[in-house]
Amino acid sequence: MKRFILALTLLISTANAFALDKGAIFGKVVEQVGALPVPAAIVQVYQASSEQPLITSRTDDDGSFKISHLKYGVYSVKVSYIGFVPLVVNDIILTEKAPEKRVGVLKLAADQTSLNEVTVTAEKPLVQFAADMMTYNVEKSIMAEGSTASDILKNVPMVEVDLDGNATISGKRNTRIFIDGKPSDYMTSNIADLLSVLPSDAIEKIEVMTNPPAKYSGDGEGIINIVMKKNFKIGLGGNAGTTVGLQGNTNMNTNASYKGKTYSVNGGAAYQYKIRKNSNQNYRDNFFPDTAFYYNNFNDNRNALDGGNYRANFDWNITKKQNLRISTNFNNNGNSNNTGAFNHYLDEERIERNLRNQLTLGTVKSHNFVFDSDYELNIDTNGGQLSLGLTYSENDNINSRSLNRTFEPATRNPQLQENYNGITNDGLTFKLDFNKPVFKKKDNIEAGFSYNYRNNNNDQQIQNFDFDTRQYIINDKLSNQFLYKEDIFAGYAAYNLRGKKWGAKAGLRAELTDVKFDLSSGEKYNIDPYLNLFPSLSVNKSFKQRYNLMASYSVRVNRPRENSLNPQVNNNDPLNINYGNPDLLPELTQQMDMAFSIYGKRWSFLPRLAYSRRQAVIERYKTVLQTGVGETTYDNVASNSEFGLFLNGNYRPYKTISTNANISFSQATYKSILNNSLSRTGKNIRGSFGMSMELPLKTAFEGNINYYNNISAQGRNKGSVTTWMGARKVFLKNKLNARISITDPFGKSNNYSLNEGINFRSENFYTSNSSNVTLSLNYRFTRITRTKPIPPPPPPKL
Repeated sequence: MKRFILALTLLISTANAFALDKGAIFGKVVEQVGALPVPAAIVQVYQASSEQPLITSRTDDDGSFKISHLKYGVYSVKVSYIGFVPLVVNDIILTEKAPEKRVGVLKLAADQTSLNEVTVTAEKPLVQFAADMMTYNVEKSIMAEGSTASDILKNVPMVEVDLDGNATISGKRNTRIFIDGKPSDYMTSNIADLLSVLPSDAIEKIEVMTNPPAKYSGDGEGIINIVMKKNFKIGLGGNAGTTVGLQGNTNMNTNASYKGKTYSVNGGAAYQYKIRKNSNQNYRDNFFPDTAFYYNNFNDNRNALDGGNYRANFDWNITKKQNLRISTNFNNNGNSNNTGAFNHYLDEERIERNLRNQLTLGTVKSHNFVFDSDYELNIDTNGGQLSLGLTYSENDNINSRSLNRTFEPATRNPQLQENYNGITNDGLTFKLDFNKPVFKKKDNIEAGFSYNYRNNNNDQQIQNFDFDTRQYIINDKLSNQFLYKEDIFAGYAAYNLRGKKWGAKAGLRAELTDVKFDLSSGEKYNIDPYLNLFPSLSVNKSFKQRYNLMASYSVRVNRPRENSLNPQVNNNDPLNINYGNPDLLPELTQQMDMAFSIYGKRWSFLPRLAYSRRQAVIERYKTVLQTGVGETTYDNVASNSEFGLFLNGNYRPYKTISTNANISFSQATYKSILNNSLSRTGKNIRGSFGMSMELPLKTAFEGNINYYNNISAQGRNKGSVTTWMGARKVFLKNKLNARISITDPFGKSNNYSLNEGINFRSENFYTSNSSNVTLSLNYRFTRITRTKPIPPPPPPKL
């Protein structure tokens, strides 16, 4: 009897032990973009509260995995693969009633949307380089909180920000700013104003694309894409902060988000007040067959800018196959400026003959609104996806100026002038995109269609004061209304093929542009619709998971738009007037890159050779009349070819220290049939170095230094060395963040430019009060919703 009871007990115990090892977790791993399977991805299973994996396995050729012989309980699964952000699935519960758990299709997001990316460590560095793109992970910067997009861009390698806040890619003269993959220049009349109020707290990363794929518009030689934060933890979270500076600059912002199981809502608001002071010295020598004379012009300017940014986003997973995202963005900006200008006229012996003084008072008010919606549908289980996008934007800009001119000696009467510019823009964009794997899920085909509509209305009204009648009289020669309409129809197709250690991507984009504009005076300008084809090709080959060889080719366009086409005359400075050119042709650029990247455990190095050839180059072109009046307009000044060497890299000597540097050398050659003086060859030099480090006591340090020197068709622009450094410390269990920042501690920012023509030579010295010290405080609040795990059932009683 005892033996029977012992045998029965042993049988029951064995059965229970066998039952407790019947649990299984299975699923499939694919790429987020294109849904291609990821073979050989590492799958690690962790028990709840354990830091060491219980089981480590790999996916098969189809990207599938199954982990068996698990005891009932609570687990988490971590999936990782080189070049992708690790994915973790928590709270996987195995019970006797549900011994198997299907986690479904797990989508790995690439560290960069480039098929050339190789990432060695799971920890994201501040800067990641790929063969045709660089990613700056904003959250790794100590400026991630309490600053603006404009502040962040000044610290991004490969990006130049001029003293007016305009950002460009080094070596790319025509750069476009995108937000979440969509053009921002359709959203505002001044991109610098938008960047100056867009809070860094809402930015996830900044992508610098040197060779954009066919999916993106053919405009511009490169794209700076600002990716906003979208993924939040379940629950309520947010932050609020403020920044103050010694120059009187103030920034206040707040962000909040809430995420449920199938939806998320987030939004924020920011306000900024900034004071900008600058001075300008211009020396122009004017040469004519029978005489020579000189103009020395000095300006002092003070701008007070203020503005707000308000955002709201809604993201809803309608079903497992459908997602809807809606976002709105509103900006308002104000600017009051005071400029004093002194123009000295010197004769051939450099003796001053007269002086013109001008005081200009101006105000600018603008606002822009954007509504954006995206719908995504997974049309099959093989990764096919259809997406629809609709964007509506409008912005208004009102610019008012009053000018008071006096002369010494007083041989001429004073001049009073009132200038008014009312500019309105509205636009509509529709996009339809489709992508799907074709053969054995090792490839992907993309296709899409888009339509862009833009409407611009620039109402310019100039009034001169009549001292006899004591009234302002409209100047009919300078007053006019410029009406501009643009329609762009585009379609594209691309094919991606990926092998085990190589990849290739080919695409073709076609764009039909229809532009119409005229003046209210009755002048009509007819531009025949023109069709452009933009082929793109890139191939890459990796070796030993450390080396990557890449080559690419693409064609891009720089379309003349309202700012360069508008023939309305701006005579704020009567001796230097400017206007647009309605006869401009589109500028086409062919660009080729070849890069070889090397990745080590703590470093990466990416040298890149680049060649570009531009036809019908659009640049500002200045001429001087016999009267001494300088006229500046846009023209297709020349063709241009440029060879460049770009050296990019980063090094992490310790886990707490990260450095990055980029240096570029290029030689540009202009050949012009417009004017012999525009045919020239010159060198461009650019460079930057940055460092960030984590220090004891929850502190961190970051700093960078930048320099650029560029050639143009009529001269050269030379920037000064600009520097920035900052330190951060966190308090209250990482909830409170305090940062002190120092900009250009060794002096003001300077810019020197030289322009030369047939009968003039002009030197310009520009100085800005960039030196500043700011203090930022940011408080973070979070309330995470956690799902309580279901405890495993107790063992049966014997």
